[in-house]
Amino acid sequence: MPIKKVKPTSPARRKMTFLDTSHLTKKRPEKSLSWGKKRISGRNSAGSIMVRHRGGGHKRLLRDIDFKRTDKDGIPGKVAALEYDPNRSASIALIYYVDGEKRYIIAPEGLKVGDQIVCSQRTKVKTGNRMQLKYIPSGYKIYNIELRLGKGGQIVRSAGAGATLMGIDGDFALVQLPSGEVRKVRCNCYASIGTVSNSEHSLVRIGKAGRMRWLGRRPQVLGKSMNAGDHPHGGGEGHCPVGMKKGPKTPWGKKALGVKTRKVNKYSNKLIVRHRSLKKRKR
Repeated sequence: MPIKKVKPTSPARRKMTFLDTSHLTKKRPEKSLSWGKKRISGRNSAGSIMVRHRGGGHKRLLRDIDFKRTDKDGIPGKVAALEYDPNRSASIALIYYVDGEKRYIIAPEGLKVGDQIVCSQRTKVKTGNRMQLKYIPSGYKIYNIELRLGKGGQIVRSAGAGATLMGIDGDFALVQLPSGEVRKVRCNCYASIGTVSNSEHSLVRIGKAGRMRWLGRRPQVLGKSMNAGDHPHGGGEGHCPVGMKKGPKTPWGKKALGVKTRKVNKYSNKLIVRHRSLKKRKR
């Protein structure tokens, strides 16, 4: 999917870029698989701001995405359309199954309208097909990976993401995640073949503040620009540095900027073969 540039008719549009969506085949979502979404404004029931910098934005429709596909075991489906989803970075595909049912799935890179896909315990290794990890050959790219059997895909679902199946070790499959972390996953869990579509999503340049407002993001202000009563970094003469001996803090006094937030005794630590931080140290 190429990146489009526009004529520099204003300072904002000089560096603004868009994704070319000419390959998408539908403009409106399937009516039976979509419904209205409550606007996320960061407010609680009393109207107080609970999450800062949220509010406004364009109206959205939620699409019912099938992350499991296991109840369609062995039933082939045909790709009827590739569509845009405002609630995720990846594109989605509308599937028509031979039994007459319609469903949305996360579209992999290279999937085209008219292609046939299927989900089964063991099936052909083909882009878009879904099967158990123990039947996928080592070295293949996979996405939408289950962590618990029957729960559906939970990880590797964003645009351009793809994990690599390293091999099988007993009851577990060794999966290298996009972060470089190598993790054990039960080999009877399901995963889809390929990488997630829309790989150039991260290359888009927003260009202007108004475009962020369309996405529901309100302006942010640095803490050092605030008063001392509003933020730990505030106060002082002009734009002073943070100037805190124990490091930067959040507005509520907790340590910020580079502080590890993962629990020390997290239950899934035993499933991590190689932590992602080891990859960064080797560079």
